[in-house]
Amino acid sequence: MLPSCQGAFWEKALIEGGCHCGACRYAVETNALDDVAVCHCSICRRTTGGTHVTWATVPIASFRWTEGEPRRYSAVAGSERHFCPDCGAQMALWTVLSPGTLDISVTTLDHADHYPPNRHIWVGSRLAWVSLDDALAQEDEENYPD
Repeated sequence: MLPSCQGAFWEKALIEGGCHCGACRYAVETNALDDVAVCHCSICRRTTGGTHVTWATVPIASFRWTEGEPRRYSAVAGSERHFCPDCGAQMALWTVLSPGTLDISVTTLDHADHYPPNRHIWVGSRLAWVSLDDALAQEDEENYPD
């Protein structure tokens, strides 16, 4: 589904990232990551082992794998999670609910602290002991574009 690492596409700034072991790398051609959400859904928790995952949504055309070939896993029909076959780091998520975009795991970015979240999603299914004490917007589910 996602393009391979062949071909040059860099005209805007590059935001790069990759897995823990370095086997898989990616680049996003964009000048900003302006839709960054902390997801509290049970699927993200179970597939990553964390209390939440922070995703940045990017146009799928701006994303390229630059090194390695991730494995794919469909946790639910109509979605595809991309992770490193060696270290297991989950790096990307695609869903039919928003087919023109791709979510990339912010914590796999080379400079993750440059991209703070602007909202919480799937708050209705967060763990009861997770406290949200910031001023970010909260959505019980996620509002997808039409």
